[in-house]
Amino acid sequence: MGIRQLDWALLQSFLAVAKAGSLSAAARRCGISQPTLGRHIRALESSFDQPLLKRTPQGQRLTPFGERLHTHALEMAEAAAQIALTAAGTSTRLEGRVRLTAARVVSYWHLPPILATLRRQEPGIQIDVIASDVPENLMHREADIALRMFRPERGDLTAQKIAELPLGLYAAHSYLADRGRPQTREALMAMDFVGYDQSDAMIDLMAENGLRPTPEAFGLRCEDQLVNWALVCAGGGVGGFQRVIGDADPRVVRIADFIQLPSLPVWLVVPQALRYVPRIARVREVLAQGFAELGGAGGHVR
Repeated sequence: MGIRQLDWALLQSFLAVAKAGSLSAAARRCGISQPTLGRHIRALESSFDQPLLKRTPQGQRLTPFGERLHTHALEMAEAAAQIALTAAGTSTRLEGRVRLTAARVVSYWHLPPILATLRRQEPGIQIDVIASDVPENLMHREADIALRMFRPERGDLTAQKIAELPLGLYAAHSYLADRGRPQTREALMAMDFVGYDQSDAMIDLMAENGLRPTPEAFGLRCEDQLVNWALVCAGGGVGGFQRVIGDADPRVVRIADFIQLPSLPVWLVVPQALRYVPRIARVREVLAQGFAELGGAGGHVR
């Protein structure tokens, strides 16, 4: 195969492996078998007559030529994404498929009743839910709509704050039966905490309240928020969670209201090129209405 017949699918596989750092991880993300990805990489290397990737203890890394090709391939991917967005933005039908991404906690607790309502009201719209705590790339059509806990910086994305979800500290009844309910900061600091093994969010929030927990205070840690909450509910210690969820869970009780925790913002994000596509606009509207009932802070969908 000569360079003039270069297949865009091969370059997409190359970009996927470069991003993931391994063939196996890229295969899981793309839904393509690992042998197929390997053949794509070898075909590209054959067409250029030089290696693009090298194996290291840390995974697949770009060669110097691979880095140069990667830069140009990214530009091609961006152009292809813009073409796809332009084409999608011309749709006038209130039907079709919409890819929606949200954090796992939001996807598990908040989205099901909202999307069930949407399906009853708009049976012509199908929803693919991508439950992930890793932000998807909206400009590359990995998703059409995103619910995020931060406002994106890119100017080609439309962002609307649709909710402010208050946070609280919780402990299981079984844990409090043994340790008692803390009435002071000192009593709270003597308790066990359930934390995150990578994020410092909980430690930072406590520091804002003048509390300095030691690493040993977090006897249980897990970055997965669903598992983290299950550990709290099982009596593993004190943990933070959304009040709309924690206050409704009979296994736990909210404690230490003398600690001031912020609210968690929820941003509804969509590429500007898609904001007026009827099915996208309708899903945005239903999402905004649904989250307004949870603790809305946003205005009308624009």
